[in-house]
Amino acid sequence: MNDTLWIDTALTAARPQAVGALLRYFRDLDTAEEAFQEACLKALKSWAKNGPPRDPTAWLIFVGRNSAIDVVRRQAKHQALPPEEQLSDLGDTESAVAEKMDVADYRDDILRLLFICCHPDLPATQQIALALRIVSGLPVRQIARAFLVSESAMEQRITRAKARIGAGDLPFETPGPIERAERLAVVSAMVYLIFNEGYSAGGSEAKARFPLCDEAIRLARLLLRIFPTEPEIMGLMALLLLQHARAAARFDADGAIILLESQDRSRWNRQMIAEGLALIDKAMRHRRPGPYQIQAAIAALHARAARPEDTDWREIELLYAALETHTPSPVVTLNRAVAVEKVRGPADALALIEPLEERLSGYFHYFGVKGGLLMKLGRNEEARIAFDRAISLANTAAEAAHIRMHLDQLAQTGASA
Repeated sequence: MNDTLWIDTALTAARPQAVGALLRYFRDLDTAEEAFQEACLKALKSWAKNGPPRDPTAWLIFVGRNSAIDVVRRQAKHQALPPEEQLSDLGDTESAVAEKMDVADYRDDILRLLFICCHPDLPATQQIALALRIVSGLPVRQIARAFLVSESAMEQRITRAKARIGAGDLPFETPGPIERAERLAVVSAMVYLIFNEGYSAGGSEAKARFPLCDEAIRLARLLLRIFPTEPEIMGLMALLLLQHARAAARFDADGAIILLESQDRSRWNRQMIAEGLALIDKAMRHRRPGPYQIQAAIAALHARAARPEDTDWREIELLYAALETHTPSPVVTLNRAVAVEKVRGPADALALIEPLEERLSGYFHYFGVKGGLLMKLGRNEEARIAFDRAISLANTAAEAAHIRMHLDQLAQTGASA
């Protein structure tokens, strides 16, 4: 391994817990982040010379806390702390800090940090940007590139998010069981949002935004380490792995979308699939199904099918029906219609989604699915209208290009008629 790569890896792994603990101590997001950055700078010098400490996280918390206290005291014109060499000579103090950080503190500090980034007053884009900056430590430049905005614009977005959080009255005490469960649901949703920001990218955007999928998976692993027996976290982790396993096969060399049934399954990541399948099987044994577990079970059926024609569409339809019960949504019904078409035909699928049009009038995928069903039924003029509407709502160039391909097919059909 590179001489300093291990330090970067250790700092990245320690960041969520260290920043969370510093936030609990100082009750200020900027102070906690600056304290952690100062500790990282000292770690780069100390660890490269002396090797890794016994507990890197405890070291960073201790040094970061003392550095921030030193700054506060200097600003208040109080007596400065002892020289740095005394602060850096952790001795038995490091062990004492490590011993105090039991599993409960570890869990609550990270949950608190993630929950603050998921402040309900913030727009979803600011929540994601703030989490990627504060929890994951991604540079502003990389986050800006992923969201296709300038670095200065992203810096302003993160600064505004911090300001709104600073102006709020957020509790910093250890959350109780009920609040902890509520926080876990919000944090899980935020991790899933980060993943979707990367997963939904296509064409020229994909290269810049795919790393968001990797980061979401890293955060999901962190949650699973904190809550190893929670089946919904297992389901979330399995879902992300099974979805991301198809990344290499989802777009062609020009960035055009390749539908699931047309993907080269030899390009799917079998290691990710094996891990995802093991996790969802373990989660389902708890017999406490939730939305992430059901979605992961659907993805697992696709992953287990060696060929498109081997897919168990009947079971997929049943799982979507179960998902509708857990989280009623027109989008879930739309996804279920895809399975209905495979099982009972396009007419039944169209009948299922037509009542959804008013609620999904601004949703690209609704008109894409509707156009496809109408085309299969031979109602080409209606299909053309639906596809035109889909293009007007496309979120990416790849989505628009995919719909134009269907329009070209309709044009060819009309010319040969």
